[in-house]
Amino acid sequence: MSGSGKEAAVPDIIEVDKLTKSYGGKRGIKDVSFSVAEGEVFGFLGPNGAGKTTTIRTLMALIRADSGTARIAGLDCWGRALEIKRLIGYVPGEPALDRNLTGGQILEYFANLRGGVDRVYLKKLIERLDLDTSRKFRQYSTGNKRKVVLIQAFMHRPRVLILDEPTSGLDPLNQQEFDGMVREAREEGRTVFLSSHVLSEVEKTCTRVAIIRDGNIVRIGGIHELNDIKRYEITIAFAQPVAADAFARLDGVAEVEALNDGMAVRLAIQGSADAVIKAAARYPVVSLTSYEPSLEDIFLRYYERDGQAAKEAVGV
Repeated sequence: MSGSGKEAAVPDIIEVDKLTKSYGGKRGIKDVSFSVAEGEVFGFLGPNGAGKTTTIRTLMALIRADSGTARIAGLDCWGRALEIKRLIGYVPGEPALDRNLTGGQILEYFANLRGGVDRVYLKKLIERLDLDTSRKFRQYSTGNKRKVVLIQAFMHRPRVLILDEPTSGLDPLNQQEFDGMVREAREEGRTVFLSSHVLSEVEKTCTRVAIIRDGNIVRIGGIHELNDIKRYEITIAFAQPVAADAFARLDGVAEVEALNDGMAVRLAIQGSADAVIKAAARYPVVSLTSYEPSLEDIFLRYYERDGQAAKEAVGV
C-alpha cells in the first residue's frame, strides 16, 4: 500500500482517439477524441446533425470508422464488439424493434438474450415508467417506444450505459424518473454516456460534457463549461419609448436590441435576470416574455460569432 496519501486516478472506461467517419459529401465526424472515467455521467451535447449518433454507432460497432480508435473497458470497439456488448446497455436514437411483439415480449427476449435479469428490478422499472407491456410495439406512442428501449438498457444493470437522446418523446414525469435512474446508476458506480441536444437535460444529470459541432469536438470540460453558451431571451414591451442603453450595461445582459421604435427591447441574458427586472420596474411595462432558444440557435449565434471574431483578428 502506498503511503503517499494520494488517491488513485479513476481509470477511463471509454477512450476515443481521433475517430473519423466520412459519408462522402454528407457530414460525419473528424478527429473526435475524448475519454470517460468509470462511474462518470458524461454528456455528449450538440445540435441535431452534429455527429452524436455517428460517434455512438461507432462505439457500438454498428458502423466502422475510417480511422482512429475507440475502446470500452480496454477493448477495441470493432474487434471485440461481442464482449463489449455484454457490458453495455444501449438506447438507440431511433428504436427499430419487431412491431408485432408486445412490449413484454420484447423485454423477455432481451432478458433471455442476456442470460436472465433480476425480475424484481425489471418489474420496478416497468412500474416506474408506467409501461403497459401488453400492447404491441406498433401500437405504442413515441414516448412508450422510448420506455421499452430505456427499460431494456437498464434492466441488466450494465457496467456502461450508452444513451442516444434517451428522453426524446417522454413526458415530464417520465423524464424525472429517467433522471432518477441515471442518478442511481452513478451511485452504484456505473458509467453513463448520454447524448442530447437539450441543454437542461445535460445540466441536471452530467458531471462533464463534450460539445460537438459539425462533426468536431469544440470543447470538453466540467458542467460549468455550459455557462458561457447558456442564454435566454427576454422581450419587454413598454407603454412609452425606453432607451435600450438603460439595459446594456446591466449584470447578465449579453445583447440588447431595440424594437418598435423603442417601445420594446429584446435582451439576451446569461445568468440571473434580477438586474433586468429591477431596471424594467422603473418604467410602465405592458408585457414581459421569456424564451429559451434551441441549442441549434445558441450554437449558431455563439460559434458563428466566434468564427467571425477569428476572421476579424486575422484581417479576413
